Amino acid sequence: MQPEILLFDIGNTSIKIGLANERHVLTSYTLRTDTAQTADNFGLTLLTLLQHAGVTASQLKACVTSSVAPGFDPLLREAVARYVGCPLQRVGKELPVPLENRYERPAEVGADRLVGAYAARRMYPETPSLLVVDFGTAVTIDCVSGDAYMGGLIFPGPRTALTALSREAAKLPRVNLDVRADEPTPGRNTTTSIQHGLVFGFACMVEGLTQRLKRQMSGPVKVLGTGGFSASIARVSPVFDQVLPMLLLDGLRRLHYEERGAVE
Repeated sequence: MQPEILLFDIGNTSIKIGLANERHVLTSYTLRTDTAQTADNFGLTLLTLLQHAGVTASQLKACVTSSVAPGFDPLLREAVARYVGCPLQRVGKELPVPLENRYERPAEVGADRLVGAYAARRMYPETPSLLVVDFGTAVTIDCVSGDAYMGGLIFPGPRTALTALSREAAKLPRVNLDVRADEPTPGRNTTTSIQHGLVFGFACMVEGLTQRLKRQMSGPVKVLGTGGFSASIARVSPVFDQVLPMLLLDGLRRLHYEERGAVE
């Protein structure tokens, strides 16, 4: 089946763009969230991505977006209107998320967190409780019990922590976080010390926090990982029952088709 909808998961640092049909997210691309660009620049980039995927704008029936970057939203609307020419459905506006939101101030919950929680619930309808761990600019751990979004935890993401460390400690280098070791070892150079400290430190933090949250939730609990760093954590820790790189894009897909009364 050919793609029918264009998906945008707009974060503070990056934008994940997906093409999907009624059954699957077929492919995805990641761009930097650049609010300084023009709508024409972004629109032409979209046309390039569609061409790469072998899709024309006329094939698309809708664009679906969740965003935590308000400064990018007007740019997206203008680019979609001019270059794609199909309706734009926004989570929280045209597309409500069908979960009971138990946040004290429901409007304060990021759209991405609600979409991830919703997607997890639809993927695992029989599991009483779910924890969704999403690695981005921030790491969020969101709790779902039954059909209720219970809230969650937020702390800085690995790359945010690395950037802060390099900024505040001038002698410490910027390093990549590609760690091949299975266990942390005493670093005998600064690069290894930072790599093992961050990767295994985040693994232990996620292990500890999810165990504490599980004790407060009813029934069996599944822990799901998503976001760019989740695969690195899964390689060194059994904390995740499953890693789902496309979780948020799949949530946007499901929201669109569920609203139309046709979703799988």
